Amino acid sequence: MITRLSIGGKPVAIDNSAEAAKVKHELELNPARISQINFVHKERFPNEPLTTSTLQQQAGTRFGFSVKKTMMLAQQLYEGVSLGKGQHTGLITYMRTDSVYISPRVIQEMRDFIGQTYGQEYVPATIPRYKSKNKSAQEAHEAIRPTMPATHTPKEVAAYLNPDQKKLYQLIWERTVASQMAPAQLGQTNIAITSGDKILTIQGVTLEFKGFLAALSKNPITESVVPKLEEGLTVVPREVMTEQKFTEPSERYTEPALVKALEKLGIGRPSTYAPTLTTITTRGYVKREKKYLYPQETGILVNDFLVKHFPDIVDTKFTATMEDKLDDVADGKVAWQKIVEDFYHPFAELLKNKEANLEKQNTGEATNEICSECQGPMVIKRGKFGKFLACANFPECKHTQPLEDNAATPKAPAEPTDVVCEKCGSPMVKRKSRYGEFLGCSNYPKCKHIQNLGQPSGDMGLSCPTCGTGKIVERRTKRGRVFYGCSNYPKCDFASWNQPTDKVCPTCQGPMALVKAKGGAPVCQKCGFVDKDIT
Repeated sequence: MITRLSIGGKPVAIDNSAEAAKVKHELELNPARISQINFVHKERFPNEPLTTSTLQQQAGTRFGFSVKKTMMLAQQLYEGVSLGKGQHTGLITYMRTDSVYISPRVIQEMRDFIGQTYGQEYVPATIPRYKSKNKSAQEAHEAIRPTMPATHTPKEVAAYLNPDQKKLYQLIWERTVASQMAPAQLGQTNIAITSGDKILTIQGVTLEFKGFLAALSKNPITESVVPKLEEGLTVVPREVMTEQKFTEPSERYTEPALVKALEKLGIGRPSTYAPTLTTITTRGYVKREKKYLYPQETGILVNDFLVKHFPDIVDTKFTATMEDKLDDVADGKVAWQKIVEDFYHPFAELLKNKEANLEKQNTGEATNEICSECQGPMVIKRGKFGKFLACANFPECKHTQPLEDNAATPKAPAEPTDVVCEKCGSPMVKRKSRYGEFLGCSNYPKCKHIQNLGQPSGDMGLSCPTCGTGKIVERRTKRGRVFYGCSNYPKCDFASWNQPTDKVCPTCQGPMALVKAKGGAPVCQKCGFVDKDIT
């Protein structure tokens, strides 16, 4: 494959079809010969040990893990797993760090392990030293590494880890061990082919000594072998081909790419990368589709507002500078009062000015919906969790309701049923929510009683253990999580995440409930007795 084209001794890039056709024609007409063959040895050095940001980047790129998932798995490995025979062992060091330092004791253990496992030629003569790219890196913690790399190899602990834990631990182990191994030796062959005033260069790469690559399950080196040729040899091309390529726009951020950008800009610290990404996704500022992050309407509106009215505060340089100042405070180089004072007074004045001069914008979008309480028009508003319908007569009328996908058009009518509302006696109708179909009172909003389909009274056939008169009913939280409560609510406040049963504890006669954490076994809610004979 041609890696470079030179004309008249100068590298060129062909950017139009006419020029490409001209060069192709000249190459087909003029004879070509091997003008130079150059062979050089090159070394490929291992990467430094993992930090929080590089762990998140590698796990996201290789396994598709979100930053949040990566940190959750790392936390599990750090807290420890059972390695059999009652041994609960932490497998990695602290996972929130920007340091690449490894203790001398562990380095020596790894050098001994490398020599015994791969051979002495894989042990470098001098210990590799790495320097953190972050000037404010805190050396209080080591790099993210296995606690016992020589003993707890991925093969040894694989049986005690789930598939995702295995992947992450193997990544950490390989990166750590490879960082202390000899560099890989490569052979690079450069062949220059001259045709008239044009020189075409092809390049081949071969692996001569694996070095640190021996510790990696995935080889990052792509070998390309070129045929054995001699200088002065005349070559005749079988075919000269041109290929048109277009400049592609920059890809949208992935989570690993965004973490890398934050680190490059000096924004955030190891402990803040994951919460930052979690915040912008849970608030609906961005949406993750496959592996890419797409800005959403709420995020665009918030960003535009802040950039317009608080440009200095949302500037990346301000954030990075503030991080540096806070590091100086932590190091005792400057008093925190001075930092806070310099920021607070100008910001408070700016905020006061904006509150006085900015009018609240009515961002409501008109719809065909009519308010069920005051008969006024309903408009689409934006809140913390996205869009919703609100009465245009706010604050006189504060009625709101969820926004359906077709909220701008009339909703399908509720389906009548034969069920009677146990609260007010009105007929119940079948409605649909994001959690599925349910029964709701037709007298809404005066009566807001709802119940599950197939359970006209919501009665599970069990008496409430608190008040004794109510019945246990299944309910849902606003986020859809199932829990169990008393039908006498709010007079009785009994509530439980665990499903009550009709069983009684043989030890204290307390009520038993099914607990998922115990494998679905009945557990006494009073003394904690677990009935292991029943599942």
